[in-house]
Amino acid sequence: MMQDKEQHLVEHLGELRKRIIIVAASFILFFILGFVYVKDIYQWFVRDLDVKLTVLGPSDIVWVYVSLASVIAVAATIPVFAFQLWLFVKPALTAKERRITLNYIPSLFILFILGLSFGYFVIFPIVFQFLIELSGDMVVTLFTASNYFTFILHMTIPFGVLFELPVVVMFLTSLGIINPFVLSKIRKYAYFVLIVVAITITPPEVTSDILVSIPLLLLYEISISLSKIVYKRKLKKQHENRVPSAAEEGV
Repeated sequence: MMQDKEQHLVEHLGELRKRIIIVAASFILFFILGFVYVKDIYQWFVRDLDVKLTVLGPSDIVWVYVSLASVIAVAATIPVFAFQLWLFVKPALTAKERRITLNYIPSLFILFILGLSFGYFVIFPIVFQFLIELSGDMVVTLFTASNYFTFILHMTIPFGVLFELPVVVMFLTSLGIINPFVLSKIRKYAYFVLIVVAITITPPEVTSDILVSIPLLLLYEISISLSKIVYKRKLKKQHENRVPSAAEEGV
């Protein structure tokens, strides 16, 4: 019996290792592709800048290129990661659960891109303009490529990750790991964390804090609503599966 358990554990670890290797290889492949087109991506980001970005050393531009290629690689690897995760948990799911959870994979990629877009097209211009106006004529505005793209990443990556929340919550609810009652119970703590995140990634100005906090809180409420839908469907399915068995016992 113990030997069977150990063999089962080894098989699971071997399967997990295989999935990790596939994800890592996909990231490397997408990173290389991103690096091939990184100059075009760089030009797109600086197209509206009124000033020329500077570098303080030979390694600065390399860091910028690596960062941009990494973001491209992460975004492109998300569906691969989700699919490999689905394949890993697939044996423990029913046929219906497999179909349902498989539908979450495109949503992860779409929501990540929407989060990046929200951060770049909505939050970034507001915060960037605020900081420019804050300096006024007191100083000469000079941007380094490293600092400029670090700032962009700070304004976009958190939203890309946070926008995944609804799909992640639905997936975990379908697996029975969480439920809407737990999410409702910890709402005030979740609100606190999300507001702290919003304040951290925005300048010390009330309007920006509110502008970022509201979408994050809405995302959490949407996640609870979606979790309720998945949870009710799960309970209904469990009830339907129990009823035939009870009828069969009566016969």
